[in-house]
Amino acid sequence: MNYRNYTKYSPKVSAIGFGAWQLGNGATWSAMTDGEAIDLVKAALDRGVNFFDTAPNYADGNSERLLGQALGGVDRSKLVINTKFGHNDQGQTDFSPEAIRRSIEGSLLRLKTDYLDSVLLHNPSRDLMSVDTCPHYEILENLKAEGKILAYGASVDSFDDMDYFMDHTDGQVMEIFFNILHQDVRSAFKKASEKEVALIAKIPLDSGWLSGKYNQTSTFTGIRSRWTSQDIINRGDIIDMIRDLPEGNQTMAQMALSYCLAYDEIATVIPGCVNIKQLEGNVASLDYPMNAETVKRLEDLYESVIKPMKLPW
Repeated sequence: MNYRNYTKYSPKVSAIGFGAWQLGNGATWSAMTDGEAIDLVKAALDRGVNFFDTAPNYADGNSERLLGQALGGVDRSKLVINTKFGHNDQGQTDFSPEAIRRSIEGSLLRLKTDYLDSVLLHNPSRDLMSVDTCPHYEILENLKAEGKILAYGASVDSFDDMDYFMDHTDGQVMEIFFNILHQDVRSAFKKASEKEVALIAKIPLDSGWLSGKYNQTSTFTGIRSRWTSQDIINRGDIIDMIRDLPEGNQTMAQMALSYCLAYDEIATVIPGCVNIKQLEGNVASLDYPMNAETVKRLEDLYESVIKPMKLPW
């Protein structure tokens, strides 16, 4: 495992983190029992993973609960746990300032820990991104002073939101939508580095597209049914353009993770996994660091082909 700087308050984090959305999420991952979920987290620990990303609304609190059970007995000082605020364990959206402390204390209980390394506003609206207009940040600073959280920030999807948040708050962490097909946030990387804001790359496989398993004729149900037939064709065309990039035994998914990690500004990338084989594949992406030439090729492809398409998430 490789480790990278996170915040000045936490240890270095594993370059491959653990996205815990799937833990306990029976509506989508019904085949995973609680025992299998706990075993999967422990397998990640065995492979050097020490960064875990979750949220109260993931499986209505079950993700945090299972993560807390799985991490019990592990030296807390070597773990980095990130959770969020704004979507609670009852399936409700509540960004009210009076809900912050209640949300964080609930997360602490489910995660069985005394402190959280970072707490992020979970895709907040623009009006919640300024210390000048929101009491949220004073509350978060108080929670830092109490030692219940070590850092705070936001989970966002665009360059504009990254840029605005960094200009209007003292947030130390941002979780950003970043992958080969969505590179908009890349323009804010230099500023994040200058401000010492740690970056977590979310959705690195673009909801499965960058695993290479979908094409122009794929059909979808559930949340993925949001894509129109033209969206599917466009994504399939792009995937065809990059199928030749994986080298040797490298998979497309590993290539996609290597792309995110080619940027020093990225502290960790958080792909999901539903079994140990997927976990091992994620970790093995570190065996295939991406060279500068391939990074430049993917940046150029984004600017000339992908960006004009305005692909919806």
